Amino acid sequence: MRLPVISFILAACVSSAVAQKNALPANSGQCLVVLTDSWSATRGTLVALERTEGSPWRRRGSVPVRVGKTGLAWGRGLWQDPALSGPHKREGDDKAPAGLFYLGTAFGYAHQAPATKMAYLPLSHNIVAVDDPGSRFYNELVDQSKIQRPDWRSAEEMILSDVRYKWGVVVKHNMPPQKGAGSCIFLHVWKDPQTATTGCTAMPEKAIVDLMQWLDPARHPLLIQLPAPIYKELQAKWDLPERVW
Repeated sequence: MRLPVISFILAACVSSAVAQKNALPANSGQCLVVLTDSWSATRGTLVALERTEGSPWRRRGSVPVRVGKTGLAWGRGLWQDPALSGPHKREGDDKAPAGLFYLGTAFGYAHQAPATKMAYLPLSHNIVAVDDPGSRFYNELVDQSKIQRPDWRSAEEMILSDVRYKWGVVVKHNMPPQKGAGSCIFLHVWKDPQTATTGCTAMPEKAIVDLMQWLDPARHPLLIQLPAPIYKELQAKWDLPERVW
């Protein structure tokens, strides 16, 4: 056990039925749906949905987002099928992951979170996101000041000169990590409306703060991120929320 590590890798409990049917977990009461026009599109819309047991999904709100500067590609989440048509995410491809993902720890520059129910990690200059596939800490947030033998050749600092990581939420992509399948994926503040990301999903600051205050781990929040034509194709097959927006 690596006690010094501030890890956001939390194993997702996925039943065999879900894995076989590619259906949404029945216990999820919150869902974020991000749709883009195509695999290569860098702009999209995030729609927040919620439901209670036995009721249909209800739209809560929407916001424009920017995704990877080269678009989307299938990631490693609750749906992992190498036979799916379309690009598949790799480290450094500047694509945001497509698929279905649980959400993890919230984080930010502030010492305390803005009234969120999510676990919260206050960032510091010592915390980095390791994106080196050869590292034993690959796809983890670590406090480098507490690592006796750092083994990574590259890692992203989490305190930036702009507001991108002022607030954010970890997307549980590629967990547990497969080397080279992509790392350190977040929902976070966008740099500006014109700038795409290197693989994350970015939005206005108010939007991410609102989401942090709304998200509740007890309701098992999900992120569904797909090109709209793929969403339409798979909606009935995978029991995706009906598009009422």
